[in-house]
Amino acid sequence: MRCAVVGAGAWGTALADLLAGGGRDVALWALEPDVAASINAHAENRRFLAGHPLSPALRATNDQCDAVRGAALVVFATPSEHLRRVARECAPHIAAGAILVVASKGIERRSLSLMTSVVDAELPGHAVVAISGPSFAAEVVARQPTAIVAASADAEAARAAQAALSTRTFRVYTHDDVTGVELGGSLKNVMAVATGIVEGVGLGHNSRAALITRGLHEMTRLGVALGARASTFAGLAGIGDLVLTCTGGLSRNRALGIEIGRGATLAGALEGKETVAEGAVTAASARELAARHGVDMPIVEMANRILFEGHPARDAVSELMARELRPEQDL
Repeated sequence: MRCAVVGAGAWGTALADLLAGGGRDVALWALEPDVAASINAHAENRRFLAGHPLSPALRATNDQCDAVRGAALVVFATPSEHLRRVARECAPHIAAGAILVVASKGIERRSLSLMTSVVDAELPGHAVVAISGPSFAAEVVARQPTAIVAASADAEAARAAQAALSTRTFRVYTHDDVTGVELGGSLKNVMAVATGIVEGVGLGHNSRAALITRGLHEMTRLGVALGARASTFAGLAGIGDLVLTCTGGLSRNRALGIEIGRGATLAGALEGKETVAEGAVTAASARELAARHGVDMPIVEMANRILFEGHPARDAVSELMARELRPEQDL
């Protein structure tokens, strides 16, 4: 199977390496010339995944047309804010019948669309699959056992993505709740920023556990309002990814939150970083989406106030604890 991966950040590179290691003919599109050169000359993405050797069969290119031409499976792994533009640029070159896999996580800022909806709008007529789950790119490339979910309304397409990506160390489950899987993968980044803030102000494990648990409740509440199943958030794309991103040392979103909790501004915490912390982008979109559907999301609301309105992080934690008492479960 000829495969293409669009986006050569850490996650896109890890997925391309998986596919190439499984014997697929894989082209990886990189925006940056030095990334493509590094992969082709040294079998290493020295800019975004330094120190991790890649399959020598993996080929990188800066030419989008060259990357996607003739591919039966096209994986999009760009930052969420660039996905629509990149998908539109790829559209004339993608083969009829190609299955489109969306590895990007987020909620588009203006339209409040999920990533599969963005790809479907720009590339109509293709089966679209969302992949999500607890998966740090560096550990995937190191072949540490990992499990994720491939979700699609087209069961055959989900199984095709499952078969293409699965290896002895990377297990893919299929799912049909695309909204739930995508929201889980998007909102956990916001919760990871919030968890990092809690750590940054010096609070401990009790506080972190409370925030993760109530964060899962908020994610589920919004998901159900959008038509997702509550049970999806108890799976890999929900609690699995949430726990990893809120507690793992490789989490960019958690690290961003820690800096802000220690007093940095959002601009200061982002300065000089090439990698994207999607939680900051998604926080604003999640706030708007919750307001549109009348869903109460106090952690998301407070994260926005801290990130974008200068609200003191330590005060925010106290205010969350002082909210009106209520049952744990919605009535």
